[in-house]
Amino acid sequence: MHANEVQVLRQLAATYMDYAGLPRQQEKRKLWMKLNSFRMERPLVLFDQLPWHELDVDGSLLNQVEDPYWRDVETGLRQQIYKWEHMPADMVLNPYIALPRPITYTGYGIDVQRDILLTDAANDVRSQRYTNQFHELEDIQKIKTPQAILNGETEQEIRQQADMIFGGIADYKMNGFVPPLGFWDFIAQWMTLEQLFFNLMDRPELMHGIIEKLVSCTCELIEQMNRDRLFEVYSKLCHCSHTFEEDFPSPEADLDRPGSQDAWAFGLAQPFTSVSPQITKEFEVAYMKRIFPYFGRIYYGCCDRLDDRLEYILELPRVRKISCSPWSDREVFAQKLPRNYVMSNKPNPAFFAVTRFDVDTVRQDIAKTFRAAKRNQINLELIFKDVSTVHYQPQRLWETAKMAVEMAERY
Repeated sequence: MHANEVQVLRQLAATYMDYAGLPRQQEKRKLWMKLNSFRMERPLVLFDQLPWHELDVDGSLLNQVEDPYWRDVETGLRQQIYKWEHMPADMVLNPYIALPRPITYTGYGIDVQRDILLTDAANDVRSQRYTNQFHELEDIQKIKTPQAILNGETEQEIRQQADMIFGGIADYKMNGFVPPLGFWDFIAQWMTLEQLFFNLMDRPELMHGIIEKLVSCTCELIEQMNRDRLFEVYSKLCHCSHTFEEDFPSPEADLDRPGSQDAWAFGLAQPFTSVSPQITKEFEVAYMKRIFPYFGRIYYGCCDRLDDRLEYILELPRVRKISCSPWSDREVFAQKLPRNYVMSNKPNPAFFAVTRFDVDTVRQDIAKTFRAAKRNQINLELIFKDVSTVHYQPQRLWETAKMAVEMAERY
């Protein structure tokens, strides 16, 4: 890298560490520890998965580093600093910079075949139409066992560069990888969503064969990653939620060489919002019971509806947090959820996408969630995520973050 690029990263690291060293970080960290041990002091609020191309108001998000690896690090630092300055809510900045280990993930051997329609070419917003690649039982053999391959030589080079870049400014940690467990999202891209639904009705033997193959291959992947000790533990995030705990990972864990038992993972079956709870039990829960025990903690769900099938999700091992998406009935969800879980509520991102933003509508929605949680004595977090647009008005997010935390503090 050029000297000026090194200086850019050093300045970003210095700004990040100034914020990470504030007493407020420890205060927030303690709140997350209480929530994650089911002793909630108040609901906690985070923002993630945002339309970053719409949020830059002063050029602070513009990249200046050319090297692809360090450019990604630069982007992460800029985004974390931006969130802390404009919509910190209950986020915590770790007292170190987490650098991704150079791990190549090979995937399941199937390239997604799709037609793409760009709807905003300048910002890469797109619609997609997928091609079905599974017609016969023999097609299941297209699925291959993934591998996670660490490039040790490249990692050593990254460490040497990091020593030079961050020396005297910031500590850094090399962070691993957690394999994605949202198999039905993959299948929907391999055969189209419509074909997925038809096959569940008309060709269940094909769908059982596909998910069985995926689960078997993933178990092999996890075992390989455990041999190589490649899992992720340093971000303290899982699916946009903080994972701070007093007793996890265990004090005996080697965090520089963590196994799956030291890590969080997340599962989801978003297409199953449109199938019956019984289908979820047969095609998702039965198979995830074989994978989840590998991990120390599980966050389950994303945009899928779960309030009408929560009793099946509660059968899954190691689950600590469960997503209550906009498609779930919050009152029913809160009534069914036991105290030894966290209700991870996702306010509707459509609030930010309307032409005229109404903060009172968001306030009323948050109040409704709070009432449901309080009536049922539920541990609660609010994760504002999957925000596709704010109509180039980032102040919508800033205002909501301030308001949501103020409401939570009055909880």
